[in-house]
Amino acid sequence: MRLFLCGDVMTGRGIDQVMPYSVDPVLHEPWVEDARRYVELAEEASGPIPRAVEPSYIWGDALAAMLAADARIANLETAVTARGEPWPSKGIHYRMHPANVACLSAARLDVCSLANNHVLDWGRTGLVDTLETLRAAGIRTAGAGRDADKAQAPAVVDLGSGSRLVVFALAHGSSGTLSSWAARAGQPGVDLLADLSDRTADRIMDRVRDARRVGDAVVASIHWGSNWGYEIPPDHVRFAHALIDGGVDIVHGHSSHHPRPIEVHRGKLVLYGCGDFIDDYEGITGYEEFRGDLALAYLVTLAPATGQLASLRLAPYRLRRFRLERASTADATWLAGTLDAVSRELGSRVELTSGGDLALRWS
Repeated sequence: MRLFLCGDVMTGRGIDQVMPYSVDPVLHEPWVEDARRYVELAEEASGPIPRAVEPSYIWGDALAAMLAADARIANLETAVTARGEPWPSKGIHYRMHPANVACLSAARLDVCSLANNHVLDWGRTGLVDTLETLRAAGIRTAGAGRDADKAQAPAVVDLGSGSRLVVFALAHGSSGTLSSWAARAGQPGVDLLADLSDRTADRIMDRVRDARRVGDAVVASIHWGSNWGYEIPPDHVRFAHALIDGGVDIVHGHSSHHPRPIEVHRGKLVLYGCGDFIDDYEGITGYEEFRGDLALAYLVTLAPATGQLASLRLAPYRLRRFRLERASTADATWLAGTLDAVSRELGSRVELTSGGDLALRWS
């Protein structure tokens, strides 16, 4: 089973403005009042960006690797709506025009995790529009729904030959997801973790056992943690281990703006933070030491029947002019060295391959 995973995909704001259809560019941010300013910042940094771009434009050089996988999972960190009101207690509100959903279809995304701190930026109306637009496009969702039951239901992808990919998506307050966004009976929202205790892990595992069949691979996609830094909180490690011990095959963490350490626990993959994959932060200064302009595609191969990790290849890219370009040798070398250094404590090593990709090694 070959899977493609990535971190946050944010196709709103500036990126929405270079697509064929755009929402009102007016923003409700403390410093920037017009989404087109983010386009200008990117152009000042890297050069002209075309307008009314093709649906596949943003994926650039990463598209071939994505399409070669058996299934693709991403965290969609934007509302897909032209309606709603900006959530009043937030300073940042992302949204993409529904008519631009073809950019997600172009990458043949199978599952979008919606359990994150931006999917309700435009209220519950915006969330319902997001759910309906993705459903109409044939893209499965997990982690958000019209009520608690639907938000907690996994996305299931039939891979043929009796194999399925089962994806649960969850958000934690450490990512900035508001407690008021939790889905309830009769109220749209996200599947929000109350805490990272063993009791909460047991409840998640009850749902996994109810959904799982022989031959399935189960992914727990979790939006957690801060934007910057490599340190992993101990409760994140304990929670990830509890999920793996209970039967999850991959813990797919995201929220950080850059890749975080990688671990293999009992033969199963734990990604504590995949980093941003698509965003409009190009040209914005601050935290340069973390190289937020670099992105990784996580290309996972699982052993049949057991869900054990067979291999992990990481394809490096640089986001430039709102498009993923293959990373230079120097950038790939920096990524490999950084991830290797921060993952050693967890028993993992990352090395640069002769083909320019990164490869995970573990004991």
